[in-house]
Amino acid sequence: MKKLSGAEIFIESLNNEQVELVFGYPGGAVLPIFEEFRKSKIKFVMPYHEQVAIHAAGGYARSTGKAGVCVATSGPGGTNLVTGLATANMDSIPIVAFTGQVPMSAIGTDAFQEADIRGITAPITKHNYLVKDINDLAQTIKEAFYIAQTGRPGPVLIDIPKDILMQTAEFNYPDKVYLPGYNPTKKGHGLQIKKAAEAINTAKTPVIYAGGGVINSNGSQELRELANKSGIPVTTTMMGLGSFDSTSPLSLGMLGLHGTTQANKAIYNADLIIAVGARFDNRVTGKIDKFAPNAKIIHIDIDPAEIGKRLYIDIPIVGDVKFVLEELNQKINENEHPEWMQQINKWRDLHHQKAYQPKKGKLTHRQVMEEIYNVSPKNTIITTEVGQHQMWAAHYYKYTEARSFISSGGLGTMGFGFPAAIGAQLGNPDKKVIVIAGDGSFMMNMQDMATIAKQNLPINIAIFNNKQLGMIRQLQEVYQNKNYFSTCLRKDVSCPPDCSAGGENCPEEMIPDFVKLAEAFSNFNAIRIEKVEDIRPAIEEAVNSPKPYLLDFIMEEEETMFPMVVDGDSLDEMLLHKEEIK
Repeated sequence: MKKLSGAEIFIESLNNEQVELVFGYPGGAVLPIFEEFRKSKIKFVMPYHEQVAIHAAGGYARSTGKAGVCVATSGPGGTNLVTGLATANMDSIPIVAFTGQVPMSAIGTDAFQEADIRGITAPITKHNYLVKDINDLAQTIKEAFYIAQTGRPGPVLIDIPKDILMQTAEFNYPDKVYLPGYNPTKKGHGLQIKKAAEAINTAKTPVIYAGGGVINSNGSQELRELANKSGIPVTTTMMGLGSFDSTSPLSLGMLGLHGTTQANKAIYNADLIIAVGARFDNRVTGKIDKFAPNAKIIHIDIDPAEIGKRLYIDIPIVGDVKFVLEELNQKINENEHPEWMQQINKWRDLHHQKAYQPKKGKLTHRQVMEEIYNVSPKNTIITTEVGQHQMWAAHYYKYTEARSFISSGGLGTMGFGFPAAIGAQLGNPDKKVIVIAGDGSFMMNMQDMATIAKQNLPINIAIFNNKQLGMIRQLQEVYQNKNYFSTCLRKDVSCPPDCSAGGENCPEEMIPDFVKLAEAFSNFNAIRIEKVEDIRPAIEEAVNSPKPYLLDFIMEEEETMFPMVVDGDSLDEMLLHKEEIK
């Protein structure tokens, strides 16, 4: 058998895993890999920062269900992947990241561009490896893809010293993986499923609480069958958006810190909560000892470590969401809950009555999001940055398909949404991809408009430009007695206090001018929108353009995101509008 170099084994292993797309950035320690990429049929996309590479891999993974793949060199190349690994780890996203390393003989000597990337990333990966023997390379890559995509998905990192890439060995790619101690449970316990069905059939005010695990397991159809057959309303986490059709009368929208009135009220007053692929994180529960005080809880999750981690679970079911729901749906009764739904609809009406009233002539986030929904194709993929705009995108765009909403949930990573759109568009060339970005978040990675232009991707970037770090400003308003500091993006922190609040003395110039910036990149169209009547025509033009398009919406600066649950309060005690701030 012909011997291959480590770099050749690397490429052949990716071919065996049917990898079609890799994101990455070159460097000295990975030059042998890049020489083989040059000869390979695998599509390689080089953005302008390693963090963009791994976020793009994350967007690809979230939108396609396949593992995202990225490559970086040793030292700073690897450390620039850290935020992306943590982002994927918090949201259970399958990524296989490869880093170059200094030669084996130089490890531990503080060699040029050496970093202990395995030690650095141990807490933020599902697993990681340092390959010390070229004969282990193919087996390690096989294991990494298996671990990343099975059980509760997550990122796996493989660190490969440069001399391993240059050595030669016979190539034998294994057919199967055997990992003692790693055997994720797919099928739920039959008796527990029977108990869950009995509880569902007798509940009076039940709520289904669905998370990102539903999407990861491809269990969206089974979730919809559960809800429609049992007549139980569904609330989702932000990561679960799209798992249930948000246009359905049974949809309550998102729950939690900035959840809808109907979702939070329903959870608080429920007698049964069916948690499906969700983890009861603090942004969902509010004060944990005040969460759903009268409810019995069923929790279905593939990760046994999540069950009972934060609160007592009455009926735990460990297993793959899709398989568990298939069996559960066979045991539940056809049902309706008319009185419960009547109460929920009253809360829904209250939610709409408390909607923010804009200042005359000002653009609001809700207006823009609703027009984006009205104009864009129904299979559009929305990616978001992190902040107020992220919450408005969660509330006012209607998600009817799984994998149509992509955002950093657990880590809340500013700078994620724009790169994620690159991965989503490359993974879904037949779909429209729209980035919803705040002006602050967008500036984290805006240099990669060059990647969009270079790849000729018809991505739309909608910047919600309120010249503020809007969510931080809102938190300072609520918790810091309106003592604003370092949140206005068009001035220096040394400006007068009245300027910090967006007062009359604030400078009017925009820093930067996003339209001019976009026009600096070839093949880019851009427009600024300041009038309400111009919102829809601008979106229509962008959506129908075959070119990348940036829309700079000049927003109401003082608009705040409500409802909001204040620290220490229950979901039932949410603030519904700005005037309720103490």
